[in-house]
Amino acid sequence: MTEHRRWYDKDPVLKEALELLRLQPDETKAQAADYILNLQEQVAAEVIEHLYETISKYQGKGNRWYDNDPVMMKAIEMLRLAPPKMQRIAALKLLLALEQKSSEHLDNLK
Repeated sequence: MTEHRRWYDKDPVLKEALELLRLQPDETKAQAADYILNLQEQVAAEVIEHLYETISKYQGKGNRWYDNDPVMMKAIEMLRLAPPKMQRIAALKLLLALEQKSSEHLDNLK
């Protein structure tokens, strides 16, 4: 049985989407973060509260690739706290957009 180091390693689609996102230029990351943050409307208030606690705890202090960018950190934490079905849908859309390397496609995700 394989142990997963990161929360997103459990889902191969989500893992691939975040790995691909990590390698993108800052402009593409910003557009992807905006898309992910739109998930906020679909996540319960208690999840949002937990999100802000996590951000204040790790922002600028963590070792993860997104810890030094407050917007990206918020976006990734939002994705982490989203229900698995929503994570997968977001990951599939991100993969499609990132593989096409089309910021226009990211704009269409909103």
